[in-house]
Amino acid sequence: MSSPGLLDRIERYSTLAPRADALVQVRTVGALDVPVGPPEWPYPARPRPGREGEVTVADVRAAVELQERSGLPASLEWLGDRCRGLAGVAREAALEVEELPLLVAVDPVEVLLPPEVRLYIVGADDPRLGLYQRLAELAFAAPHAVVAPAGAGGGALEVALGDPGPAEVPPTEVLRERVAGGQTVMMVAVDDGDPVAIGSHQPLLVDGREVSEVVGVATLPRYRGRGLGAALTSALAEHARQTADLVFLSAGDDDVARVYERAGFARVGTSCVAELPVH
Repeated sequence: MSSPGLLDRIERYSTLAPRADALVQVRTVGALDVPVGPPEWPYPARPRPGREGEVTVADVRAAVELQERSGLPASLEWLGDRCRGLAGVAREAALEVEELPLLVAVDPVEVLLPPEVRLYIVGADDPRLGLYQRLAELAFAAPHAVVAPAGAGGGALEVALGDPGPAEVPPTEVLRERVAGGQTVMMVAVDDGDPVAIGSHQPLLVDGREVSEVVGVATLPRYRGRGLGAALTSALAEHARQTADLVFLSAGDDDVARVYERAGFARVGTSCVAELPVH
């Protein structure tokens, strides 16, 4: 499918998202924009619009230093189709680069959940909001990690949390405020009262039209293979498209991308993520 216009809007969304967050200050480091805000809700550094081809190794190293000094994860993201040389620059700066399929919802197909699983939109006053956040955190290193059906172990969620009650897992105020304000729409799949899959979409007004990104879709391992990730993503896309005319996501790999293609998404490009290697 033709993608230049879609890529323009996705890039614009990514540029505006941190600027729309009142808690974030976007700092300029060479040809990079580095959002600095609460560590509980980090944004990656990105090439400044119009200067994608000017990013240097020194820029990347300075951005990483600023992020680490601010208590933020060292992270750089960009559209691979728009900045083809940046992967080499990031690697020279000692970052590891992943190239991830970028997809948009073009003709969403309803993917049904198993009959025993119920899907709910999470409210800011939900007493288990903190538990849902922990589920996602166990699956992903940061709120803007890419979409993939991976998570904590079946039963491992309770083990990792020490089997706390909901009151013992308070959500961050950043998340509560985002959910309350509609910047994050979170859905949870529940089986016999237990959360088994989680995901969100994040709407943002971009030049007068709404765009939303599906993020953080995670399924507990013992519930994989039942279509929960695809069904949850389908429901998130359907909800987002009630007000947004563009819904997109990044998939963890080509196999995951094919799952979302069956749910009505189409690949339009590549999203690149560069981070410090884990030792």
